[in-house]
Amino acid sequence: MQKAIFLDRDGVINSDVGHYYIYRVEDFVINEGIIPSLKKFSEAGYKLFVVTNQGGIAKGIYSENDVNKVHEHLLSILEKENIYIEKIYFCPHHDSVTACECRKPSPYFIKKAIKDYNLDSNKSYMIGDSLRDKQSAEAAGIKGIKVNANENIGPYCDQILKGEL
Repeated sequence: MQKAIFLDRDGVINSDVGHYYIYRVEDFVINEGIIPSLKKFSEAGYKLFVVTNQGGIAKGIYSENDVNKVHEHLLSILEKENIYIEKIYFCPHHDSVTACECRKPSPYFIKKAIKDYNLDSNKSYMIGDSLRDKQSAEAAGIKGIKVNANENIGPYCDQILKGEL
């Protein structure tokens, strides 16, 4: 069984300062500490996943194509650093428009990844900047770590790798 790191996108991987919704490549800025942390996780044998709510799609603020362009941009930045994301899961729904089974705090995507990729939930973590990220992780049976929005995740990475979290 594989161990995994799940990451929220906006506010964890990329900065959301000045933008509630990040859906344009020109607004996408990688947060400090992400590249070295993801390299360390990869080198330690963790599979990497992104789980993100993208409710602006349901609200008509941006399209699924906009999200795909941002994700392609993210993956190209990471690939230049030899960092590979196994899968990006995103929920296009929003509670104000329609209910769904995949919007965090639902554990839907994490549970799906655990099953589809044969992941060890006892050795897997979710790093997010909201309570719903932590709740999603715990409901899926993995450890949830809540960080402050746009915080450098480097210290958490080091603690995970040392077995302190």
